[in-house]
Amino acid sequence: MKTRAAVCTGLHEPWKVEEIEVADPGPHEVVVQMAYAGMCHSDEHLRTGDISAAPEVLGVFGVDSMFPIVGGHEGAGVVTRVGPGVDTLAEGDHVAMSFIPACGHCFWCASGRQYLCDLGMSTLAGPMMSDGQWRHHLGDQRLNRMTQLGTFSEQLLAHEASLVKIDPGASLKAAALISCGISTGFGSAVDRAKVKPGETVVVVGCGGVGSGAIQGARLAGARQIVAVDPLPFKVERAKEIGATHGAASILDAAFLLPELTEGRMADVVILTPGVLTGDLVGPAVQLSSKDGRVVATAIAPFNQEQVSLNLFNFAMFNQALLGTVFGSCSPRVQIPNLLRLYQAGLLEIDKLITNEYTLDEVQNGYDDLAAGTNIRGVVKFDV
Repeated sequence: MKTRAAVCTGLHEPWKVEEIEVADPGPHEVVVQMAYAGMCHSDEHLRTGDISAAPEVLGVFGVDSMFPIVGGHEGAGVVTRVGPGVDTLAEGDHVAMSFIPACGHCFWCASGRQYLCDLGMSTLAGPMMSDGQWRHHLGDQRLNRMTQLGTFSEQLLAHEASLVKIDPGASLKAAALISCGISTGFGSAVDRAKVKPGETVVVVGCGGVGSGAIQGARLAGARQIVAVDPLPFKVERAKEIGATHGAASILDAAFLLPELTEGRMADVVILTPGVLTGDLVGPAVQLSSKDGRVVATAIAPFNQEQVSLNLFNFAMFNQALLGTVFGSCSPRVQIPNLLRLYQAGLLEIDKLITNEYTLDEVQNGYDDLAAGTNIRGVVKFDV
């Protein structure tokens, strides 16, 4: 089939809508008519090269470049076709995307940690996970897809392991945002940091992922939540969804916390900036208390290896630095759970959507994100 998709053809090249060719679904694959796609900052990391691996790494996936690639990894839609062997979905099912697939059989899935599924190693680039065949082409070029999804496409072909069936009455728009950013941020607070009632939490970066972390901390019972962002409108929006205090920088938060905590500092610090660099880790750890937990949630450049940290204080204060993927919660559990919270009025999604765009306006949406005018943009498809 032919369909329209937003494609990036090279480093620092813009998102441009192209007509692409997609083959029929293979084993364990389904076609989804997209309804909404979230515009996560992670897709911009493709264009800038932050998550473009070295050639020797890409060679493992059978490619020599990340480009051309269909963008998008947040989204929701309706299943229109199923391939042979599909046993978890049927035509007409409503689904949310999961950038981390879940096979259900590997060690990590079997031990309840689907967010670490071994299929995740194949999501950076390359052919279909099912049989190693290429089913997406731009002219005579093979097409990569962001995390084996590529949600900036009117019709999406993906492995059933990357799709989560949701209630047909659930909001597809909310599901699109919950499918990545909100779930990742929420889980960073609830599942990875394990925020306890009465604790003080700092969230550094108040975009989509940070907004999920703030709400996760609120629902976990945090007494005080400090939202840190240089953009005042993001801090104000953060206060509307659960933050109790705001700060324009980590330094400002460092002066605020002693007054709020009788000098103890924050129990939890969650890092959700647009780009995570090593020089942010040390200041974040300094914001945390004895026995404090710092969660590194945002995407760092692929080759980021240096971290600034006072190791003596880190050890003597019994602190923890934690990484997380998908908020350290299984997608098939987290996405339906957060949709239920949204339906119950306990999780705010609508206030986080700053603008809606057409597929042809994807680059405009990322220009707005770079200009600091978006918390979250959403692509709305004609369905």
